[in-house]
Amino acid sequence: MKKKSPWWLAWLWGLNLTLAGGLLAAFLFLDGLPQIPAGATITSAPGIAFTVTPVNTATPFTAPTATRKPRPTAAPPTVTPTPTRLPYGEGPITIGFSAGGRPLQIFKFGNGPKVRMIVAGIHGGYEWNTIALADEMIAYLAGQPHLIPDDVTLYILRSLNPDGEARSHDENGRVNNNGVDLNRNWPASTWVADWDRANCWNQTETTSGTHPGSEPETVALMLFLSIHKPQALISYHSAALGIFPGGTPPDPDSVRLAEQLSEVMPYPYPPLDIGCEYTGTLADWAAEHGIAAVDMELTNHVETDFDLNLRALQVLIDWEDEE
Repeated sequence: MKKKSPWWLAWLWGLNLTLAGGLLAAFLFLDGLPQIPAGATITSAPGIAFTVTPVNTATPFTAPTATRKPRPTAAPPTVTPTPTRLPYGEGPITIGFSAGGRPLQIFKFGNGPKVRMIVAGIHGGYEWNTIALADEMIAYLAGQPHLIPDDVTLYILRSLNPDGEARSHDENGRVNNNGVDLNRNWPASTWVADWDRANCWNQTETTSGTHPGSEPETVALMLFLSIHKPQALISYHSAALGIFPGGTPPDPDSVRLAEQLSEVMPYPYPPLDIGCEYTGTLADWAAEHGIAAVDMELTNHVETDFDLNLRALQVLIDWEDEE
């Protein structure tokens, strides 16, 4: 007589058959589903999406993360990036750096043999409106290329003293980061270590530098002028004293340029005499190096006199050396 198996053995055998059947059914069901390629994006519900991550033995499995798509909105506004170059002309061209490490930037218009130069901001934030005027001229010329004749090159240095401009738009912004008045630092024959302040600007402490041409701003522009050799130059200042020809005594070509400017400008010429001795100026140095140069002062410390100075720009462009 055959011996009966224990009841628990029969129960275990039935359980194994049930598990095997379930696994076989699951395999047959899954094998019939379409295959989803790795990297595909699946939308499982309105506004919900996830990316299929393949399973492999090289990296641990990471469950897909659901990301809610933003609701449709109106198209974002178009943002126009600020150009690093003008649509016409060249710039900014960095010719050097200030005592505080700020770039000295020049913009160039035209490519002719007759070279003209405009310098602004030699007294930084104290005469910030000269920098604003230079920026207005740069923007204006960018859209008016026909104003520069084929035989002319015009350079505009928007600020010779960016340190002072960054520091303050008042008397504390006049000097560079070394405390030097850059319009007394030029190695002209008129340079002096100190001067009588009684009738000159004396609202804060200033120096003319440790020696002529001691400042990096002066050296950078001096080298630029020596290389590019403009025939005529306007150095903008403020305020109200008029048009000063370079040179001591005044250089004849600089006087002629000042006279031509005075014919179209309301600024005083001869300039107002307040008893100040002007020493080591850019205009003096330029005149001593064959450049017809003037210091020209705006009406006040706020206005740029832009429309008026379009006349001055035309005089500068049309200026000719005497035969």
